[in-house]
Amino acid sequence: MTTRAMAAFCVWAIAAQGAAQGGRGNSTLTAVPGVKVGHHTLAGRPTGCTVILTEAGATAGVDVRGSAPATRETDLLNPVNIVQQVHAIVLSGGSAFGLDSATGVMKYLEEKQIGFKFGSAHVPIVPGASLFDLGIGDPMIRPSADCGYQAAKAATEAPVSEGNVGAGAGATVGKTGALNRAMKSGIGSASIVMPDGLIVAAIVAVNAAGDVIDPATGKVVAGTRTADGNGLADARVMLRSGAPPPAGRGGENTTIGVVATNATLTKTQATRVAQMAHDGFARAISPSHTPVDGDAIFAIATGARTGDPDLGRIGALAAEAMADAIVRAAREATGIPGYPAARDLHRQ
Repeated sequence: MTTRAMAAFCVWAIAAQGAAQGGRGNSTLTAVPGVKVGHHTLAGRPTGCTVILTEAGATAGVDVRGSAPATRETDLLNPVNIVQQVHAIVLSGGSAFGLDSATGVMKYLEEKQIGFKFGSAHVPIVPGASLFDLGIGDPMIRPSADCGYQAAKAATEAPVSEGNVGAGAGATVGKTGALNRAMKSGIGSASIVMPDGLIVAAIVAVNAAGDVIDPATGKVVAGTRTADGNGLADARVMLRSGAPPPAGRGGENTTIGVVATNATLTKTQATRVAQMAHDGFARAISPSHTPVDGDAIFAIATGARTGDPDLGRIGALAAEAMADAIVRAAREATGIPGYPAARDLHRQ
């Protein structure tokens, strides 16, 4: 094969790979080298867990803004505490029960002798957060330690699967109106690669009370439907109209996610990035951070890119990537009985 033919073949191969991934290439969390993602979805009802592996260790921070969060090991990420790196983060359905998924991830990592060595033992650091999806199907079916183990075992550096998988399997949005007018959401991911090699990416399971808004257009992607179920009511319009809020219980909505970068950050800096990433929630979910949402964002930094980081730029890009991931979570979801997805309404 001639040099020109070989070059043409390489261009074709790259294009073919991009087409096979929906034309996006790897525009997901695993665009950050050293980060793997795996899902496990339960067959008994729509729920599951998603594992983000950083087997070589990553500096991490967290920012929790929910009124009823279900979280695990977040105190370890406080900058004043001694632990400096995590080996995985787990996102799951199943409310507080789903936090058990992290036990399976610890088992998987221990078997690989990953974690802080203590005598003959290895202690992996695995924070996590769960969302409330017990209203979808049989609430007695929820992610367990085995879910976490299977998700960790399935984790790869391939582009992240999105939609009704893992922690997003039972996620819904648009519950600022009657619950029978909500819609299906899921899990989404996005990344931003800068010309100088900086990478910032996000993954998120969107189970918000509010609507998902595309910041690029200002239009609702998925959310509370109109009374006939065939259109989008727009929670922003409902709020301004003075419509009474639905009679529901707090703590049954949660958007949980992770932002990752190849930059080198301290725990304090990673925490600041997690805080700034919440701006992505505010841009792409309306209303966001309500008293009935248990929102949380983790930030991880692999340190592959050395040098003094531009923290403001990284945080701003984290918010952009998070907003993009939220929109993808809604667009990539598939409808289930009683909960149509964006693709169902937009097809009409």
